[in-house]
Amino acid sequence: MRRKSATPPPALHTLEAEVMDELWTRGEAPVRAVLETLNERSERSRAYTTIMTTLNRLERKGLLVRRREGQTDIYSPTLYRDTYRARRASAQVEALVDEFGDAALAHFAEQVDRLDPKRREQLRRIAEHD
Repeated sequence: MRRKSATPPPALHTLEAEVMDELWTRGEAPVRAVLETLNERSERSRAYTTIMTTLNRLERKGLLVRRREGQTDIYSPTLYRDTYRARRASAQVEALVDEFGDAALAHFAEQVDRLDPKRREQLRRIAEHD
């Protein structure tokens, strides 16, 4: 049995992913700024309380930190986007291998074999740095 790596960050639901993408882009933002940007991008208008609740949940999950400036809460990510994605990908692959064993590995190998040789080399270099 393999030793489990550190606890991966949690998966994101749709709205959480939208909120995190905005904060990864901005670096930090108050609730109102996140709300306005998300509502500009969507046909569906969301309430201030919906975004505030989502930000609070992401903070409880350890993905955001909050600081107070006067009466305004400013949120910022605890992980870079690339770090989050790498850790989530690692957790997902580990879960697939744990559940499906050699069958999962065989499918991964098959997918890698189909790649352009330059792309395979890029992936090898990325894997060496992780």
